[in-house]
Amino acid sequence: MSLEQLTETVRGKVAGGGIDESVKFDLGETGKIFVQGANVSNEDADADCTITMSPEDLSEMLAGDLNPTAAFMGGKLKVDGDMSVAMKLGSIV
Repeated sequence: MSLEQLTETVRGKVAGGGIDESVKFDLGETGKIFVQGANVSNEDADADCTITMSPEDLSEMLAGDLNPTAAFMGGKLKVDGDMSVAMKLGSIV
């Protein structure tokens, strides 16, 4: 899935109103997805929580094929910043 497709998928997930805090998905060379509330962009802004993972793993997580907790425990995603913000993502992914 391309950065644009992933961004649109995330945008659809938070359209009803995401979480108040800001989250950045760092997808390495593919790019970044910045989320705050229902606003989604590809800017590389400072966020309350940064989640580093591969685009493929994010795609699987958004599709419901990869459990976020299992991904974290298995080393497929890394969390920098406020862990409580990352926990809130379960309500949107």
